[in-house]
Amino acid sequence: MRFRDRRQAGEELAESLRTRQREGHLPDPLVLALPRGGVAVAREVAAALDAPLDVLVVRKIGAPHHEELGVGAMAGDEVPLLDEDALRHLGIGEAALAPVIERERAELRRRERLYRQGRPAPDLRGRTVIVVDDGLATGSTARAALRFVRRQAPGKVLLAVPVCSPEGAELMRAEADEVVCLHRPAAFMAVGLWYEDFDQLTDQDVLEALHVQL
Repeated sequence: MRFRDRRQAGEELAESLRTRQREGHLPDPLVLALPRGGVAVAREVAAALDAPLDVLVVRKIGAPHHEELGVGAMAGDEVPLLDEDALRHLGIGEAALAPVIERERAELRRRERLYRQGRPAPDLRGRTVIVVDDGLATGSTARAALRFVRRQAPGKVLLAVPVCSPEGAELMRAEADEVVCLHRPAAFMAVGLWYEDFDQLTDQDVLEALHVQL
């Protein structure tokens, strides 16, 4: 099946999470969206759970001259998580990634400054943190996000997505206490294929979701 758009996907994901909340499995929840695409999904989740909504900026690290090919990801000021197998296969040394990492780090910080507008990052200690994106393919950005969250000493960590690859979901089980995914098509291919409307969101869309006024 395909979702009409991210809003519908978020509504369906929220209903699944509401069931867990009613059963007492999501105490003191806080929703962290992976911008930009995850924000439209997470907004529906946060509203349904009556939980705070914030963002966790994660950047994919693309191979030099082939940026669409992800070889790692980073969150916050953490050391980038690199796919060593992919780097070996491509014959790329870590030194060759330095300019890519520097550029992505700069974009990560730009987005954090813009989205937060001086607000401090949320305190995750002891909380049920629900990391939300619009889909999960290889899991490189999700892994970086989940490991960043883990270091903040939350009480519980969930990854919640409307659609995911079976392989990606299985890999993330080692990173999250629970992976909530509504649909796991065997022939996954790409996240965008499972949405009728998969337009790219803008910084302004993120700010509006967070109710931030410039």
